[in-house]
Parts: sequence; C-alpha cells; structure tokens
Amino acid sequence: MNTITAAITAVGAYVPDFVLSNKVLETLVDTNDEWITSRTGIKERRILKDDTKGTSYLAIKAAEDLIAKSNINPAEIDLVLLGTTTPDMPVAATAVYVASQIGAVNAFAYDLQAACSSFLYGMSTAAAYIESGRYKKVLLIGADKMSSIIDYTDRATCIIFGDGAGAVLFEPNYEGLGFQDQYLRSDGIGREFLKIEAGGSLLPASKETVENRQHYVFQDGKTVFKYAVSGMADVSEKIMERNNLTKEDVNWLVAHQANKRIIDATAHRMGLDESKVLVNIQKYGNTTSGTLPLLLNDFEKQFKKGDNLIFAAFGGGFTWGSIYMKWAYDKQ
Repeated sequence: MNTITAAITAVGAYVPDFVLSNKVLETLVDTNDEWITSRTGIKERRILKDDTKGTSYLAIKAAEDLIAKSNINPAEIDLVLLGTTTPDMPVAATAVYVASQIGAVNAFAYDLQAACSSFLYGMSTAAAYIESGRYKKVLLIGADKMSSIIDYTDRATCIIFGDGAGAVLFEPNYEGLGFQDQYLRSDGIGREFLKIEAGGSLLPASKETVENRQHYVFQDGKTVFKYAVSGMADVSEKIMERNNLTKEDVNWLVAHQANKRIIDATAHRMGLDESKVLVNIQKYGNTTSGTLPLLLNDFEKQFKKGDNLIFAAFGGGFTWGSIYMKWAYDKQ
C-alpha cells in the first residue's frame, strides 16, 4: 500500500461587502492613512455589518464557495474543522452548525482555537486525520468576525483587524504531494500580551466588565510585534533546514497577514525574493483564522502542482509555527 499524504484539493473564501478604509478610520480615531500603511501595510479591511450574523455566516459562505467551485457532494465530507477565535456563542460549537447548514450531514464537527494560529494548527489536525487512513474528506475552515470583539475607539487595535473566512478540503494523496512537515510551538508567556480579559471562566461577564470595556481585544503591540517577528522567522527557517530546502527550492511563503513588516522579516530570514511572498493584507487586514486560506484562494491560480509552500503564523497565547506542503494540483 502506498503511503498516504494529506493534500489540499480545493479552496474557497468569503469576505463581506462593506469596506472599512483607512480614510474612514481617520474619522473614528486619531490616526491617518500614511501612519497605518507605513506600520502595518493595511489600506482597508472588510466588515460584516449585519448584527444578526456571526462567524458561522462567514464560514458557511466560504464553505459553499469551495463546494460550488469543486463540485463536491457535501454529504461525502467526513469532518468539518473550524478554526476561530470568535465563535457564534460559548458552549455550542460553531462548526457543528456550519456543517449542518452546508449539508455535511455525515460529518462530525468541532471548533479549534489557537488565536491567529488556529488555521495552521487546524492544517496539522486535518492532515493527521487523513494520513491515518480513517477519513477521506476533511473540510478545514478559518473564519473570524473580528469586528465583534474590536473597540473602535482604540486606535491600537481597530486599524488592524477585519472580518473574513477561507476554506480548504484535505484528501488523501498517493504521489507524495501535500503535507510534508510541521514545526509548531507555543508559550504561555504570551497570555497577558494579547487577550480579551473578560468573558471566560476567570472573569465572567458582569455589568462592571462591560462598563470597563473588558470584552474587547487588548494588545501590547510592541511586545507582540517583537515575539511575532522572531517567532515566525525562526520556525520558517527551521522547517527549511529540517527539510534541506534552499531559498531556490521554496516557491511560495504563505504567511499570516498580521503586519507587513513581520511578513517581510520572515521572508528576509528565509532569503526569499519578494516575488515569492504572498501578500493581501492591504485588502483585508488581519482576519485572524482567515488569513492563510484567503491567501490560498486569492493566489490559487498561480500555484503549480509540486510547488513547495511554506506556511507560517503567530498568534496570541503565544501560539506559532510553520508547515511545509507540496501543492497537489494545477488550477484549470
């Protein structure tokens, strides 16, 4: 029996229609387009304005896009994984609702939360299920409605985040393509530097926590930036070394879109030419769990079968890592 590897065979995505530009943010907080662009690379981000819709809506739309483009039967999906830091509600897993809504009637489903590394960790999980031989089709979605947890009077965070979702389908591959290696890390030192203080078991919601605006994202920007630059660059270099990859061998860097300077620092450590670095942060901002699959969707037509892709991400907690994959198909 040939060795099974886990390959991405289809992608899909969704972003809301409403565009929140830097110019609009200038009317909300003390900032300007030049300042935001020079420090983050972001020009605009998408926002889901409908208060009756949550992360599940974004995830469902991305999954439906994948299903429509790949012409698969959702009833054949074995598992739906949803990487998200903004579930619709506590307790009831958002992935379960998503699976039901897209017609994945034979799948089981659950959420996976590792902040901005959620999709990367989800790739590892999906690949393990496929490589075990137990399942044939695993749908991995990364989706976040970050606008639901952002304080739009806080210029340190409101300029960074946007809403969006992407989805990929993992299936068995017998040509040695797909998932090759991973180097995933975490460190609890990051707990205090990027968080939502209230709403969990440590500090349940109360009148006081709401009044104190403790249900919004807090970020110690300088500290997170420092750890993210070193963390993403370190793991990306490490996975190249472990797999004897030179800068010429790497076709694409698929990096978490948190900050253009972090992406550039990672690419520089890897010795990559700018032409190999995928960037769409200028359009979407940081969509957290959605950044990696949104990149795959936006640049899918440029990938060739056998291309070497290095994924890298860094998130709160801290969580970070890198994954090496060989692309498994040419887009027709």
